[in-house]
Amino acid sequence: MQKAHTACLVWLPADHRGRDSGSADLPYLMLGEKYATACKFGAHAQPVIFPLVQSSQIASLLEWVDGVMLTGSPSNVHPSHFDETVLDPSLPLDVERDSLTLPLIQACIQQGVPLLGICRGFQEINVALGGSLHQKVHGVEGLMDHTEPEEDPLDLQYAPRHAVRFAPGSAFAQWAGGESAMVNSLHGQGIHKLALGLEPLGWAEDGLVEAFGVQAASAFAYAVQWHPEWKFAENPFYTAILNAFGEACQARHTARLAGASN
Repeated sequence: MQKAHTACLVWLPADHRGRDSGSADLPYLMLGEKYATACKFGAHAQPVIFPLVQSSQIASLLEWVDGVMLTGSPSNVHPSHFDETVLDPSLPLDVERDSLTLPLIQACIQQGVPLLGICRGFQEINVALGGSLHQKVHGVEGLMDHTEPEEDPLDLQYAPRHAVRFAPGSAFAQWAGGESAMVNSLHGQGIHKLALGLEPLGWAEDGLVEAFGVQAASAFAYAVQWHPEWKFAENPFYTAILNAFGEACQARHTARLAGASN
């Protein structure tokens, strides 16, 4: 019998991009430290990366982890996954990440693996389940500009920008301690058509869906368009989201160890 892991492990898929400009000429596998920190100290789980995973390996690797956190990224989901052409060729894409995360989402739901999507991860879940995206939210009539002021310091870029209204009685309303909360906003793309099987649970002031849950999931499966990993320890709402994800991962970890010992 193989020795079981003793740490609660969460898989964070890496980005494939250039170190500085996003160029593929000298690609790197990258994970933002803020996501690893949020996983380690917010969800109280050990973040892990599996480089160069092929889709055929997903099911077996999920047997070794207790959750998956889909992070934000400078890159966008390739619009071919929702039957559109690229609107702005200057914006970065990451087809290698798409090729992993889209089937990974399906596998997490099928295998009951806790899943948390953040920003790009939120959009990935929607696309993986058959939804579509606005490639330029601020170009859609009636929707506001959700992008960050790039010329500002990071603390201002990640500062609260707008309110999100939550479905009464939802998990988000419980974590926020009320039916609305201020969140940061650093995204150019956003939900257009919400995938079947996703339950909208939070809306920005312009009506854009910014939080949802996966209805058919047997374990924790929620996603947000904002960035709860940013200085989460200073924000009780963000901390509550990460804690809840971590508790779900710990429950799977306990069950996984019990199964390994039988």
